[in-house]
Amino acid sequence: MAHSRHSLFQQLAASDWDGFLKGVEKEGLRVDANGFIAQTPHPEALGSALTHPRITTDYSEALLELITPVFDSTEAMLGALRDTHRYVQQNLNDEVFWAASMPCEIEGDASIPIAEYGSSNIGRLKHVYRQGLAVRYGRIMQSIAGAHYNLSLPDSFWRKWQELVGNNDSLKDFKSDQYFWLIRNFRRRSWLLMLLFGSSPALDASFVAGVQHGLARFDDRTWVGQNAASLRMGDLGYHNNAQASLNICFNELRTYTRTLDRAIHTNWPAYEAIGTQRDGEFIQINTSVLQIENEYYSAVRPKRTAERGEKPIQALDARGVEYIEVRCLDLDPFSPIGVNREQIDFLDLFLLDCLLSDSPRIGDDECERLDDNFKDVVAHGRLPSLSLCRGGRREPVGSAAQELLDRLQPLAELLDQWSGAGAYTSALSAQRAKLEGEDWSVPSVRVLEAMTSSGLGHRDWVMSISRKHQETLRSETMAADVLADYRDMGLASLDEQKAHEAADRQSFPEFLENYLKA
Repeated sequence: MAHSRHSLFQQLAASDWDGFLKGVEKEGLRVDANGFIAQTPHPEALGSALTHPRITTDYSEALLELITPVFDSTEAMLGALRDTHRYVQQNLNDEVFWAASMPCEIEGDASIPIAEYGSSNIGRLKHVYRQGLAVRYGRIMQSIAGAHYNLSLPDSFWRKWQELVGNNDSLKDFKSDQYFWLIRNFRRRSWLLMLLFGSSPALDASFVAGVQHGLARFDDRTWVGQNAASLRMGDLGYHNNAQASLNICFNELRTYTRTLDRAIHTNWPAYEAIGTQRDGEFIQINTSVLQIENEYYSAVRPKRTAERGEKPIQALDARGVEYIEVRCLDLDPFSPIGVNREQIDFLDLFLLDCLLSDSPRIGDDECERLDDNFKDVVAHGRLPSLSLCRGGRREPVGSAAQELLDRLQPLAELLDQWSGAGAYTSALSAQRAKLEGEDWSVPSVRVLEAMTSSGLGHRDWVMSISRKHQETLRSETMAADVLADYRDMGLASLDEQKAHEAADRQSFPEFLENYLKA
């Protein structure tokens, strides 16, 4: 079956391959000159975090999120992301854009300001949702940053693919089915992405102040996971007991949206005890296991752009899956923009092979094994002696990784015939090189080597590299028309926020009641 899908794709690529559609959402903290989380409001020069198409905030007022439009080439996408970084860096004054996933120095929950989106009902909803995250999980967990990679294939591809595989469903249903086919294999192989791109083996001591942990001391201000690839994706990162109770099914769209919807409508006693208001102010949207779909933390999500007033589940049910969001990527601290070209090209290759390989449904036992493999690499990915459970037996992580990389070689060569640039074989070679020899050069190892050779702990090393990135980006000239576009986007977004605020006719409690009914 796997071979036949690859063969069919070979036919398609030989005649008419349209390539990928892609975009990135990249988070990062604003920090002050001393490496402490910024206490200042979102810079006005960056426009409205509620309505700006490319510059917003995630959880905290200090946690910027930079979003690219959709592009059909890695080069164009990374060019747009770099432009946004240049513009942001020009407007940070004496603040610095933090280059790592694990945060700068913080001082407990109170030091992490929750993002503000103005007085409109939709803006207040976004703020209350974040207040809910604070009362449920604490703010510290929400100060972590990452990169999300969004990938889709154009409808022209799907029509040809549907014809080749002999499917007669509606295009909407066929695409959703195929994207979930891809997701099932992503879940089987996502441990590889943590090995190749996990870049957060260390953290500042302030992140775990007063918390029990099993980390090892690097210096008096820095802790490290003894063999960790990614503290961000481990138990100290996005993890909580209520969500551990969820049984979200990734086998097909119908079960995925149904199980998520159930979580949004199932009360959780601990959240019920907190209530939705305190001193007359809303502190969470509801008392369910999840307030909204976005609260569910997962390494991958099927996505559909929602229309105004529409919830993500409603958009998926109405119009099917539009793209895949890969959410497990740590920031690359060595890159001024947090991601790099070879990484993006490799992700394209990796995700396409997930679509083209056989992908049976995932049962409960396999689901548990996949989760264990992912967690093991997150926690021990710098340890070459680590073994994973694959095909009913234990296998060293290095040989399992090389086997997956080997299977991507023919596909990389095929895509390079189409593009003529050698980008995919080059991206694959770059990943192989990380696992050569006894001393791996995976990013988690490189980070600790760089910290050690610099003589600096996490906060000071990241501050040093963040300043270098800032100098690099500020020294790069932005084209006059591009600069003008960013200024115009900022001003237009501020006007749009004011328009939202002026247009509201309901009180916020009424708005929230209607939102929860929808």
